[in-house]
Amino acid sequence: MSSNAVNSHPLRCWAEIDLAALERNLKLIRASLPPHIRYVAVVKADAYGHGLHHTAARLMHAGADLFAVANVTEAAALRELGPGWPILVLSPLLPEEDHALAENDLAATVSSADEVARFDAVGHAAGRPVPVHLKIDTGMGRLGVWHEDAPALCQTILAAPHLRLAGVFTHFASPDDDLAFTAEQRRRFLAALERCPGLKLNEIFVHADNSAGLETMPGTSPFNAVRVGLLQFGVLPHPHSLLAQVHTEPVFSFSTRVGLVKSLPAGTTVSYGRTHTLPHTTTVAILCAGYADGLPRSASNRASVLIRGRRCPVLGRVTMDQTIVDVTDVPGVAVGDDAVLVGRQGGAEITLAEFSHNADTIPWETLTSVTKRVPRLYKTALGT
Repeated sequence: MSSNAVNSHPLRCWAEIDLAALERNLKLIRASLPPHIRYVAVVKADAYGHGLHHTAARLMHAGADLFAVANVTEAAALRELGPGWPILVLSPLLPEEDHALAENDLAATVSSADEVARFDAVGHAAGRPVPVHLKIDTGMGRLGVWHEDAPALCQTILAAPHLRLAGVFTHFASPDDDLAFTAEQRRRFLAALERCPGLKLNEIFVHADNSAGLETMPGTSPFNAVRVGLLQFGVLPHPHSLLAQVHTEPVFSFSTRVGLVKSLPAGTTVSYGRTHTLPHTTTVAILCAGYADGLPRSASNRASVLIRGRRCPVLGRVTMDQTIVDVTDVPGVAVGDDAVLVGRQGGAEITLAEFSHNADTIPWETLTSVTKRVPRLYKTALGT
């Protein structure tokens, strides 16, 4: 992928999205799952910053079974790709958004009797049932009906003439580091399902697990779907997860360019706040990216970038539009050179996990913080 221009304008900073790797990742993940487990592709937050339209279109081509988004605005954008694909809205709807369910053929998450009444009214007005997924709170304390009250709400849904129960699910609070509590949440969920007469679990989506929680999923259970978010983009869950053994590929890389190279004498302080003092004469490169692009201030004096295949440490504070790095030990650095913030260059690599650690954050936040000022370039060829 050339970094020279998009629409004839030179690129100063860009993210490259490898859609072919995304498709390969989906196929690898699906092959690692039991045959009856359906693939719920979570594409909220503009597909974690990868670009919803391009990403979802490729996941549709690769055979995702259900798409999950955060809100009706994302769902409407996803529906533009075509009819027929099931779309679940994970977050609660505001009352003025209810009409979007019928207009865009969406499934809503239900946590309360009030939502049942509202969504049933939407279905009545539309002349067709609205699909819903019952969410059961087993200890996350966020959305969902409390697990002890789930049977009553389930019966309310089943009795609503203009609703169709399409799924039931919960959300684990700490699947990556608290296996005991995850097991307790699973127990609560299964117990709630057992107290819900009339549920035809083999006809609906039953999901609780994401990439990190799959290790606790028993071999025989009513679960028949898994929500896959970052793993499909090549970001591995915690090392003990079942899916950590799936060798997915990074889909996202993040680069900028060198805008200026100059020498500074020993004792010079660098950037705002004078948080770094040069111990010796230093050649610095000024990069064309800063926190307004997605390189956070928390990476100041901590992160590194790759230039000409060599690691170059960030000096001083990251500023809004530029970042200063030390290129003293990299011969021949010139204006216009590519600088990789996340990704590979030559034989070196800065992973998303490393970048996030150096910015004192998590990959989810890193990806969704790369701003709209940064063009996304899409690689589409399957290759090998």
